[in-house]
Amino acid sequence: MQVLKTTFILLEVILLFNLLIFVHELGHFLAARWRGLRVDRFAIWFGKPIWKKNIKGVEYALGWIPAGGYVALPQMAPMDAIEGKTHDAKEPLPNISPLDKIIVAFAGPLFSFLLAIVFAVIVWGVGRPVKEADKTRTIGWVDINGPAWKGGLRPGDEVIEIDGHPIKQFGPSSHESVVWRIVTSEGTNITFKFLREGKEQMASVTPYKRPTQWYERKAMRQVLIAPVQEAIIHDVITNSPAALAGLRRGDKVATLNGQKVYSPHAVIHAEESMTNANSAPVTLGIVRSNETLSVTLAAEKPLSPAKSDPVFGITSWEDRAATALIHPTPWEQVEGSVNQIAGTLQALFSRKSDIGVQQLGGAVMIIRVYTNLFDSPDGWRLVLWFSVVMNVNLALLNMLPFPVLDGGHITLAILEQIRRRPVSGAILNYFQTACAMALITFMLYIAFFDAGDWMRSASQNREQPIVFAPKK
Repeated sequence: MQVLKTTFILLEVILLFNLLIFVHELGHFLAARWRGLRVDRFAIWFGKPIWKKNIKGVEYALGWIPAGGYVALPQMAPMDAIEGKTHDAKEPLPNISPLDKIIVAFAGPLFSFLLAIVFAVIVWGVGRPVKEADKTRTIGWVDINGPAWKGGLRPGDEVIEIDGHPIKQFGPSSHESVVWRIVTSEGTNITFKFLREGKEQMASVTPYKRPTQWYERKAMRQVLIAPVQEAIIHDVITNSPAALAGLRRGDKVATLNGQKVYSPHAVIHAEESMTNANSAPVTLGIVRSNETLSVTLAAEKPLSPAKSDPVFGITSWEDRAATALIHPTPWEQVEGSVNQIAGTLQALFSRKSDIGVQQLGGAVMIIRVYTNLFDSPDGWRLVLWFSVVMNVNLALLNMLPFPVLDGGHITLAILEQIRRRPVSGAILNYFQTACAMALITFMLYIAFFDAGDWMRSASQNREQPIVFAPKK
């Protein structure tokens, strides 16, 4: 049954991913037909075609490199490195005006943007699931050995500004979020303005970056905090300390050693700190229905895996926050997506930012995100929302004035209009080929990190289950 579910999800992902590419290239295709340009090939994905069919003089093809698509237009700038040779060089082709080139190049991003609007209207109607933990500005957990704690932040603090930027939520899907402002911060220290017991206070925090291996993406900045979230137990392992103490699904951990618990991370951190067999047990204040209980809990080393550290036996926590539906207007969704990509580009080209090209994602990452969203509760709503973001990104990134991108074609057409003659075909061919090879190399470089992240994540999810010895 799981195999069928996985297969169905992968088919959904492939179809949706190709829809995004198809609509973008359809814009170029229709504009080229409208302006009377010759169309040699309409291809989804790059590389040598693994399938192709000629219909009324146009070759429709599917390439083997799953990273985009193209419409072969020999009257535009040559793209033989990506598209392959699609016409006879001896066959004369009529010249086209710079305006025609601009219209055809712009049509792709325009169609992507229009598709984003379509998805945004649907999301406006059906709603988008948002976790309460992402909507809040309140800190629920601070690592006592981490930079945020050393800087003075504590659980219960409500963050209102970071480095002078107003904060509206914790989650990363907005440029006005705690996560976003931390990873895109540029100074040696990050300045937090927060509310504690109704009073404004300031904290200066030196961010932390975990060490990485050569085959991993360089880690982004973090200060080791998490949003407020109810600590409600979802599952308890048989024969574990938690099970023997009487804990069960639905129990809410309200206090730990007399201190209010704002997040499950507090309990998890206490568990991770009990690596010493002589560590003192913790006292949990448990709320069950209308009842309040006090439970003493000590971590225990399980029977297997043999290398496991001592644990309480609480395997997972309930995520009840993903039930809230919001209905952002199409304008709010598009504006948020534009701000996000603009902020990413600003951080990418800033000399003070830690964000580099390694942090960008390619086709593999997009497929992974879609796969995870389809597999999540209410996933179809999240997929619709993410498709808004993806199409806006596809439209804007293609407008960058880089050769082989749509913005590069527009730049060349404007230059041609100014010079009153096109750029030399031979020079342009070499230049486009060099840029095309650089783009392919870059996509493969990003795919290496995307695939590595995916495989490591899958490996962690396949960890050996924890088993405790039966108790007499």
